[in-house]
Order: sequence, then structure tokens, then C-alpha cells
Amino acid sequence: MKIKQFEDKGLAHYAYAILSEDSREVVLIDPARDPRPYYEYAKEHDAKIVGVIETHPHADFVSSHLEIANKTGATIYTHSLVGADYPHQAFDEGAVLEIGDVKLKSLHTPGHSPDSISIVLEHDGKDKAVFTGDTLFIGDVGRPDLRESAGNVTAKREELARQMYHSTREKLMKLADDVVVYPAHGAGSLCGKGLSDANTSTIGDEKKGNYALQQMSEDEFVKVLTEDQPFIPKYFGYDVGLNKQGAPDYKPSLEGVQKLEKNYSPEEGAVIVDARPENVFKKGHYKGAINIQNGGKFETWLGSIVGPNENYYLVGESDAQLNELISKASKIGYELLIKGAFVYDKQDGETSDKFDKSSFEDNKEAYTIVDIRNTSEVKSGKFFDKAINIPLPELRERVKEIPTDKPVVVHCAGGYRSAAGSSIVEAALPEVEVLDMSEAVTELKQK
Repeated sequence: MKIKQFEDKGLAHYAYAILSEDSREVVLIDPARDPRPYYEYAKEHDAKIVGVIETHPHADFVSSHLEIANKTGATIYTHSLVGADYPHQAFDEGAVLEIGDVKLKSLHTPGHSPDSISIVLEHDGKDKAVFTGDTLFIGDVGRPDLRESAGNVTAKREELARQMYHSTREKLMKLADDVVVYPAHGAGSLCGKGLSDANTSTIGDEKKGNYALQQMSEDEFVKVLTEDQPFIPKYFGYDVGLNKQGAPDYKPSLEGVQKLEKNYSPEEGAVIVDARPENVFKKGHYKGAINIQNGGKFETWLGSIVGPNENYYLVGESDAQLNELISKASKIGYELLIKGAFVYDKQDGETSDKFDKSSFEDNKEAYTIVDIRNTSEVKSGKFFDKAINIPLPELRERVKEIPTDKPVVVHCAGGYRSAAGSSIVEAALPEVEVLDMSEAVTELKQK
């Protein structure tokens, strides 16, 4: 028996392949959008993919479960509460899937969602591992506030937090201490608030070190779990629906994105996502373009700034980068929203004002400072006393709250997000000088 963990660093997502060497069969758990690594793994071991288990309809990424089932003939297993629109077999509490000498047993563990399951792996008559989806993370548990208006079954955050209390204490914590914990996410995921950067743990270690598994009353647990959760990206509800339905096949969907001629001119008022580096963007870009730079978290910020009800143009600096961006967008199903993708290599159109660190240091009062960090970040301390906090995911909707009587300086924590933030403000407030503090924030922030 072998367990293979697949990591997507951009979304801090873990998927799994369980191989029975006895029967040369593979079962996948929570696969990512691109199915190719799983096909390669099965081929490498001369094995057949016979099952795909979805621990719940994911909010933060799109799964390839339907495509894999259609290609390989594998059965999809998920909880009946999902109300899945694709062919599947219910995998409710007590259900068992056997491959060779491996047993996979379903535990219904609601809390992150009403339909969440955890999968206990039994080998040689002993529980060896548990695949906890978004219920139990290393150092944390899944947030309970994502299913208030999404999915087949909705539930308020307090109700789900109470379910999480019972799922952890009455099911997961009753497993043997040496059972290995394999979660669906690690540090950097927005599905929890304090995930460890470790990729595995044990039930025993989590009982000792995970804040959410310490002794406390149900009411205390609900209070702790529901406070200080990170923001909810705009795309989360969209992905729950897409996963419940089953996403279109990966490669044909990428190939279906319309590629436009270089330096194409979108219609006035179009949503344009320009992923070029901020120093290139500022030298020349289309009016109203949003500068979400290509980087490790591009897909997260794309789905946090642009809503799933919007179509957008995607701009890159080369054909190779465009292909990379389309692939990243597809992880959250946003390739389906691309109106057209094109390369832009001109230095004309709109330009951005340059931030002068010395002028700012000499007279901070002469500027309106906009802090686009998340509320939880600002809670731990402001960088500038009189800064206005509007988190980046809310900025397009709230930009008119910014006073226009002074030049506006936009900052985040390290410089990446302020490129997007300043481009949004610049487009919405054309009569005001808008400056991106960028990486200078690390030197200028008040101690």
C-alpha cells in the first residue's frame, strides 16, 4: 500500500492517491483541476484508477473528479447531502470501499460544510491514516462560514461550528493517536485561519497542539472558531456550485479560451485583468485595467477581485505567460469567464504616477493613505495611524469612500497587493493622483 500526496502551492491544496499494490488499483481523494498527474501516477505503477472520493464540494478550487470518472470509468464517491449532479455513489457514514488489502471507511464529519466526510484508511486490520478534507487541518480546523448561501444544503456558521465541535470530539479525536492525518490544505489556504506549514501530522499530535482540539465547552469552541476568520473570496460560492455539477474537461476548456491578436483593444468599460509586472504596467496600460500581477497567489486574487458574474479580458506580456495565466485561472474555474486573452507589449495608453518615498516621509499629512490589507491583518496593528482600511477584495465596491481632496497612497503588507489596489483606485478616481507605495511599505511603516 502506498499513499502519494500531491501539492498545489498556489492554493495550498493537497490531493491524494492511495495505491493498493496487491490489486494495482488507485483511489484518488480531492483531485485538483488538472488530472494529468494522477494519470501519470497510475501509469507509473501499472495501476488503474477505480475511485475518486470528494470529501465535500470544495469552495477554493475546482476538482477534476467528473473528468477522471469519464475517462477511466472510476466511480465517484461523496456524501448524499452533496446532492451531486454527476453520476456517483453515496459514501455516507459507515460506508466502506475496498481495494485489494486496503479499506477506506467514511466518517460523516460536518463542520466546515454539512456534507463533509473524512476517510479512514485501514490496512492489515488497523487504522493507519485519515484523510480529513477541510474538517481537520494541521494546527486548525475548517472554517464554518462558507456554506451560508452555497451548496445543496446551507447552514449558518454557528450551526456548523457546533457540528465541528462534535465531529472533532466524537469522531476524529477517538481515532488512535498514531493515525496519520492527511488534510486537504496547508498554510496559505483561506479555508481556515491558522494552518500549519506541515503537510501531515498524527491524531495524537493534533490533540496536543491544535488549538481547536483543546478542552473547552461547545460555546467556547463556537466563539473561538467563528472569530477572526479570513475574508471570503468572491469565487468561493461559484466553485461550490461548479464542483457540485462537475467541471468541464481540463484541456479542452483551456483550449476553448479565445486568443486575440497582440495589443487588442477591448471595448470601453470592459473588465481587464493585466497580469504584467507592476513596473511594466505603470509605464502603459489600458484605461481601467486591474494589475493583478502573475505570482504565487494570482488565482486567489483574481477570484477575490473579479466576481463570478463578470467576464473579463486577460492580458499578459508573452504567449507563454498567457498560457500559464489561463491554467492558473482554470484552477478556480475562471477560464470559463475569459472574454479573450492577448499579449500587450506597447508602452502607451494610461500611465501611473510614481511614488516618492522622501516626499511622503516629509509630510504624511498631505496624503490620504489607504490600507488594503485584510481586516484581520489590520486588527493586529495599523502601519499608519490615519490610514483608511478598505480590504482589497472590497475595494472595487467601496472605492468611492476614499476622499479626493489629497493625493491617495495605497499600501498593503509587502507590495504585491498594492499594485492591484492602486490600479483599481486610479481607474475609479481619475481626478486624483494615485500612488502605489509598493515594496517601500516595508521601510516606511511605523514601528
